[in-house]
Amino acid sequence: MTKFNELNLNPKVLKAIEEAGYESPTPIQEGAIPAALEGRDVLGIAQTGTGKTASFTLPMITLLARGRARARMPRSLVLCPTRELAAQVAENFDTYAKHLKLTKALLIGGVSFKEQDALIDRGVDVLIATPGRLLDHFERGKLLLTGVQIMVVDEADRMLDMGFIPDIERIFSLTPFTRQTLFFSATMAPEIERITDTFLSAPTRVEVARQATASETIEQGVVLFKGGRRDREASAKRKVLRALIDAEGEKCTNAIIFCNRKTDVDICAKSLKKYGYDAAAIHGDLDQSQRMKTLDGFRDGSLRLLVASDVAARGLDVPSVSHVFNFDVPGHPEDYVHRIGRTGRAGRDGKAITICSGRDEKALAAIEKLIQKEIPRLDNPVQSEEPKAKEDAPKPERKAKPTDAKKSETRKSDRKKDKEPKGRGRRDDKGPAVVGMGDHMPSFIALSFDERRAG
Repeated sequence: MTKFNELNLNPKVLKAIEEAGYESPTPIQEGAIPAALEGRDVLGIAQTGTGKTASFTLPMITLLARGRARARMPRSLVLCPTRELAAQVAENFDTYAKHLKLTKALLIGGVSFKEQDALIDRGVDVLIATPGRLLDHFERGKLLLTGVQIMVVDEADRMLDMGFIPDIERIFSLTPFTRQTLFFSATMAPEIERITDTFLSAPTRVEVARQATASETIEQGVVLFKGGRRDREASAKRKVLRALIDAEGEKCTNAIIFCNRKTDVDICAKSLKKYGYDAAAIHGDLDQSQRMKTLDGFRDGSLRLLVASDVAARGLDVPSVSHVFNFDVPGHPEDYVHRIGRTGRAGRDGKAITICSGRDEKALAAIEKLIQKEIPRLDNPVQSEEPKAKEDAPKPERKAKPTDAKKSETRKSDRKKDKEPKGRGRRDDKGPAVVGMGDHMPSFIALSFDERRAG
């Protein structure tokens, strides 16, 4: 098995790796690090949790160990789709570069431009940014990208989902064509493949076998949920979630609860807090300082339940998450793997439970097709009480209705009335029915033929 000390990394980087407790590289690190150290472009294809962050931060730090940054001209650039992932890359950089005098700046939304400008003005070796905030600084004339030697694009498929691809293309055009590019993605959509063909030069392709399923240490289950009345479905679903958390008891030391929409994240978190659960929300519309405070609380154990949108599904490394609850079935099957991959990390046991309503059954089938196994069905801990109440409730007394014989007799009478002729010949209340013309027959009709002829 390959060791980190066989990869030609800087001795001070190796010391930091050893202090972090790592000995052997993951497959993506083993393939990407040597090529990156040779100055070649790298195209890495691997799912989350495979060690992609270290596969570009370690060679970057080694390559940047010599040299000095100039004001407003960063020597390297790392682009990330979300603020949380960018912050995590910055933490990795701090961990592995602590024995080297390299500087960094983190450019993300929700933080003062003034503070970020001050860092850029002093000059930074590593600039870690989200595309939108990076372009904001560039357009304000506070940043030049002509000195970028190494450019990294992390989670490119997530960039595509979030509509960042035009920004990525523009940023590429602002950097020197002589730069080294390290490009990482979990999947290779046609749009991403077009970018790699355009901006990467003869890249070394490092592809880790697709992670079609989560770790074997994760116990999976799904509760099929029928919500009944549409206006009460969301409330009933939250009741099922609370029952599932309660059923896990002390085994659920902490958990991430995933919702598909930001509004549902807020509603779910408020509902849990209302019922006495220690919960907080995190999604893209929250203030950055609040998001970081919430994440820090979850990491240090002071927060038990983190209710999140998919912004927290990729790249976030919280090693000791005991449970993941999918309040909603994700729309993309790959997101299911990313979500449940937040638990069962580093060889630990984990549990992932999904609540699936009737309209989500197609999405569930797509997930099972991707992971090539059927997710075990679990009993719903909250059986619907409304239908049962209707069955058990005493039936209200009904007014006495005519017997079947009386009904039949009435129907026959009605039919008989309907069949009686109307107009002439109809019986009335004064006497028998009139036959023929009655007393009003004209006298000439009574005459014989000969008498009529003679007359």
